[in-house]
Amino acid sequence: MDQNKRAVRLGHSLNEAERQHVSNRRGTVQQCLQKHNIPCSLDEVPNIAVLGSGGGERAMIGLLGSLSQLGEEGLLDCIMYLSGVSGSTWCMSSVYKEPDWSTKMETVKQGVIKKLNSGQVSKSEQYKRLEKMTERDNFSITDIWSALVVSNEVKEINEHVLTEQRGLHTRDPYPIYTVIDKQCSHDKLHKDVWFEITPDECGYSLTGAFVDSTAWGSLFDKGAVTKKQPQIDILSLQGLCSSTLAEGKEFRQWILQELQHFTQTMIFLFLYYQRKKASTTTQAPNKDEAHQVVSNLVELTRCSFMEEDPSVCITKMNDLLKGKQNKDGRDVKLHGTITNEALNKFTLDVCDSFFVWFKDHDIWRVIIKCMMKVAEWDWGTQYNFLYNTKAAEVHPSILKSETRQYEDAGLLLNSPYFSILRKERNVDLIISLDFSAGDPFETADNTAQMCKDLQVFFPTVKRPGNDQEPDDFYVFEDNPTAPTVIHIPLFNAGNCKGEVKKWKDRYWTYQSQYTEEMVSDLLEKAALNIKNTKQKLLKVIEEVIQRKKKH
Repeated sequence: MDQNKRAVRLGHSLNEAERQHVSNRRGTVQQCLQKHNIPCSLDEVPNIAVLGSGGGERAMIGLLGSLSQLGEEGLLDCIMYLSGVSGSTWCMSSVYKEPDWSTKMETVKQGVIKKLNSGQVSKSEQYKRLEKMTERDNFSITDIWSALVVSNEVKEINEHVLTEQRGLHTRDPYPIYTVIDKQCSHDKLHKDVWFEITPDECGYSLTGAFVDSTAWGSLFDKGAVTKKQPQIDILSLQGLCSSTLAEGKEFRQWILQELQHFTQTMIFLFLYYQRKKASTTTQAPNKDEAHQVVSNLVELTRCSFMEEDPSVCITKMNDLLKGKQNKDGRDVKLHGTITNEALNKFTLDVCDSFFVWFKDHDIWRVIIKCMMKVAEWDWGTQYNFLYNTKAAEVHPSILKSETRQYEDAGLLLNSPYFSILRKERNVDLIISLDFSAGDPFETADNTAQMCKDLQVFFPTVKRPGNDQEPDDFYVFEDNPTAPTVIHIPLFNAGNCKGEVKKWKDRYWTYQSQYTEEMVSDLLEKAALNIKNTKQKLLKVIEEVIQRKKKH
């Protein structure tokens, strides 16, 4: 019990593991700067953080190219923190698979490229993953998204847990993954929104409430674990961090299409094995009523959310369910034009009663559970480690909730500023790598406004006159109490002069399965941003050190 109680930590100080990591890395940063003729004492070593924005696979490859070039230029060892949202976390989770990855960056990069270009995850592997996750408490759409979509993007199903990385990255920047608390975002509780995930602790960045990462996801009451749960693994983390479609109907359509493919595959396999059996029993194979119900339920839901005419599916579904009742004894039937609300209720009725109507049809359990989550729109659910605790700085609504839902931080802010802006991290310089496809200054602008509202120190963001063809290097630094911010848009006048729009159009956010040429070209563009601005970057580092000496 004492150990469980220690899992929750209230306060703003760094946890001991991170504090030790930063302390140990300070010498590495000092030596790196000395190689670039920038002398400083250990006390004067600046805390430098690299931030990777969201942007799907574009952000993943962009961050990979940037880190690789930082290594080429001998600058990677001056980085203290690496933090990301959304697609950048796919890159982070890929490179952090390798212990001390920053000391062998080229080898690690080639491994990731090979996986992206030739790796593949089969439907069978995805199904096994879903089957495993549906048996867990708090199975949610995040698990469906991770298994069916994210695994295709990152070309693997990584089931290692994050805490396995403890002690393996002593020579690397300290990693921080970020998400937002969905309920807090909807309730406009902006101070409580920001949630960070590291190999050591997970918790609310600005309100100072954390839990040991081994226990995040377990059931808590009054600060103690009451029911242990499996730790979050890397694929789940990748899905949680990159759920940018969680708020839109596009994602529901995407998931339904994937579920439809799964259903069709399973029907094919069912008929294949039934056909083999029929060859010895002379019985003809057939599509039995159970899998017709499943197939039509998926197709009906897909049609409805794709805004196609569902009338044929409705007629067929009502015929299949004629005379069948739900657990309350009411007929299960659709009437006329259906709303999304009515369809969700119908779906839950069918799913709740399916195994009462069709015994011994466990082959459909995974699809049925997935359809229930689609109807409920249950996203990113985790047990709340603050349930029934007393935490003065945390909003009371959080403390009363047994579970919380987490989603892509890019839905609120497309860069992980607020994890890095924790005062106790004492970050002196932020290198913001912006892989956004739209306004290249929107995230910086939004951060400045949010910081003003939350009374967090941040420099003024001054927009250039030409933001359609931005430069490759901006410095925001007018506030002596705030970190200096270097802002680098992915496509700019330095690496694709006169062709910024062309490159943005080529790499749109929801595009998937880049060709080898696209991967190679994007890596080159991201690398050029570091190569072209190296001397400017070193000059800013020198200025930051001088400012640190004065204060």
